[in-house]
Amino acid sequence: MLTRRDWMKTAAAAGVAATAFPCRALAAPTAADTKEVVDKALGFLKAAQQPGGDFFPKAGEPGLTALIVSSLLRNGVPADNPVVAKGVEYLEKNVQKDGGVYGRGQANYMTNLALMTFKELNTGGKYDKVIENAVKFVKGLQNDADDKKLESGGVGYDGKTRPDLSNTHFMVEALLAAGVSKDDPSIKKALVYVSRCQNLKSEFNDQPFAAKASEDDAGGFVYNPADQDNAKSQKKTPEGGLRSEGAMTYAGLKSFLYAGVGKDDKRVKAAVAWVRKHYSVTENPGQKDSGLFYYYGTFAKAMDALGEDEFADAKGTKHDWRQELFDQLKKTQKPDGSWVNANNAFLEGVPVLATAFALMAISYCKKK
Repeated sequence: MLTRRDWMKTAAAAGVAATAFPCRALAAPTAADTKEVVDKALGFLKAAQQPGGDFFPKAGEPGLTALIVSSLLRNGVPADNPVVAKGVEYLEKNVQKDGGVYGRGQANYMTNLALMTFKELNTGGKYDKVIENAVKFVKGLQNDADDKKLESGGVGYDGKTRPDLSNTHFMVEALLAAGVSKDDPSIKKALVYVSRCQNLKSEFNDQPFAAKASEDDAGGFVYNPADQDNAKSQKKTPEGGLRSEGAMTYAGLKSFLYAGVGKDDKRVKAAVAWVRKHYSVTENPGQKDSGLFYYYGTFAKAMDALGEDEFADAKGTKHDWRQELFDQLKKTQKPDGSWVNANNAFLEGVPVLATAFALMAISYCKKK
């Protein structure tokens, strides 16, 4: 029996759209496909890893190591693999007395990444105490301003000051992964902030920028809603609103779905509608190649949570998103096993960081 990949090749040769075949098997990448790509990446990471377990010549923040370790674990690399084991040792050394897992800064971002990694490693309750303390630490960083304040429920790189959606969605994911209830006040308050990052005027968002969203931006998410008051912000649109961005839209959508917001909720429906209009595995919509590998990670998690094996874009074209994403990542992998972004924004010109995000995205490409 032909796979969908075979059908697509046959259709392409005949000049017929693959969607013309109503009955087909979805072609999610096989275990052999992913193993080949992951093994190449593992070889690169082994060469890049420093004696202390980190992945920078000078000790960097532990979040990158956490991201690499968890992405390898999720792709089937065992915990006793030398690269993983050395990375875990490095993470353990960065567990602070206050419960955070960080080095010189970015305590929220770093701790959330480490928290998800320790959860992946927590067989037999080995890291129960580390996880418990990290949860308390992260909760303490959340902005506790009155709900009427824009920043309420959000979190920034180091805590309550200058919250943004990127830091907040990682906090939501990490707390839920650690076992925090969807009904916990920290999650409920975070969703208040996440809702205020959406280009959707509603009872959930009374911010002026949401009322000025263009048709193209409606339903998507912005990085920092406070940019609406920054006259110099490059995020502002000619209409006076804020531009929706791909990575942030998937981050917002993922946060809603992970936290139990239903698919019939107007916020989720609006986000999915934006995604249908801007579906892409070749660019970060609204930012092109900027933050592309971060985008791949949030794209994969959100699409997995949405649960649509075939995703129809606004034109009705159906996408086997797992195969399309995997094919794109396989195609762009370097001969040494790494990935790198030609656009160095957000440090994605550093191969180990782009590789970490790429591997995390691949871990969600396997069909359930």
